[in-house]
Amino acid sequence: VLFLVCIFQMDTTQESYLDLFPLDAIVYLTPDSENALEDIDPNKVYVLGGLVDESIHKKLTLQRAQEQSLQTARLPIREYMVKTVNTKNYHSETLAINQVFDVLSTYYETRSWPAALKAGVSSGKGYVLPDAVK
Repeated sequence: VLFLVCIFQMDTTQESYLDLFPLDAIVYLTPDSENALEDIDPNKVYVLGGLVDESIHKKLTLQRAQEQSLQTARLPIREYMVKTVNTKNYHSETLAINQVFDVLSTYYETRSWPAALKAGVSSGKGYVLPDAVK
């Protein structure tokens, strides 16, 4: 099921996003993309690639996007956040779909990646904003 979310409106359909939108309008968000998302383009459709277990299917969402000849992007976590020391030495840019949605929504409202990433990336991911490092 495809969920279409436009600011405060949501619709569902059984149709594929590939059938609903032109390929050049689709940006597939995957943590494995080499392209950092710089801004949200209101003329683009953002697909949130999602898996239940990130450790089993590495790069699956990137591979799917490439097979469909789609543009890809990732949230700019590396560009705005720093790795923090933690007991597990764990660092992951893979977020749950609701976290990605929170980041995108906050960015859309504030136009601030630091504010958006702070809202959606938990410290348990091993990344923090530079001003949080003490």
